[in-house]
Amino acid sequence: MNVIDIKGLGLAFEQSGQRTEILRGLDLSIAAGEFVAIVGASGVGKSTLLRVLMDLARPSSGTVRVSPDPKAERAMAMVFQDARLLPWRRVLANVAFGLEKTHLSRAERRERAMTALASVGLAQVADRFPHQLSGGQRQRIALARALATRPSILLMDEPFSALDAPTREALQDELLRVSEQFGKTVLFVTHDIDEAVYLADRVVALGGKPGETRASVRIDVPRPRRRGDAAMRAIAEKIKEQLHAEAAAARDDWVI
Repeated sequence: MNVIDIKGLGLAFEQSGQRTEILRGLDLSIAAGEFVAIVGASGVGKSTLLRVLMDLARPSSGTVRVSPDPKAERAMAMVFQDARLLPWRRVLANVAFGLEKTHLSRAERRERAMTALASVGLAQVADRFPHQLSGGQRQRIALARALATRPSILLMDEPFSALDAPTREALQDELLRVSEQFGKTVLFVTHDIDEAVYLADRVVALGGKPGETRASVRIDVPRPRRRGDAAMRAIAEKIKEQLHAEAAAARDDWVI
């Protein structure tokens, strides 16, 4: 069953009498429990797609249907590139923030937040403030905050791009562990094709201005995967070659 069905999505805005198209004719279906990575250059509409799904941007054309797991407490939750933690709140209060307008009591919110912190291995920092944490820890807190709301779909907008390579790899593995443990559907935006191939069940590439689907590649490499694996390198190179060829044919002004 598909939890996301997008047909012919277009999005444009007008400013000073000039119309700008961001997305055009985009089709995308995501099955329950699937991990899909969206790749493409800056300005191609990757983050805009997430905003449409969160109902923060209104499509100009096409249809968007989201059918979350009815057992989930929230349809979607978002993790951003910046952890966006509230600096005056301790870690536990940051994780519990998304639960404050729910039916849960204060004790239940605290218990839920502690469970989410434990799931990302950071229960021991519950009483610290964000400035006392590393960048990688802050991103794990942001993931815990999203998980605490128990969403059906997890949207992630380049959440690891600002981190150093060792921290980034550690968080990639953490995300895979958590998404498998909780059975989440994940839509993950990244510039990095190698990251996309390592993480995802399927990689969807956007290109052009306005953004359109350029490729959709299923990653048929068994898990757990190993970085540097020859099969994964071959898939990543094939995607890059395909995108370069299609970019040249369409005269896209971007390169991955």
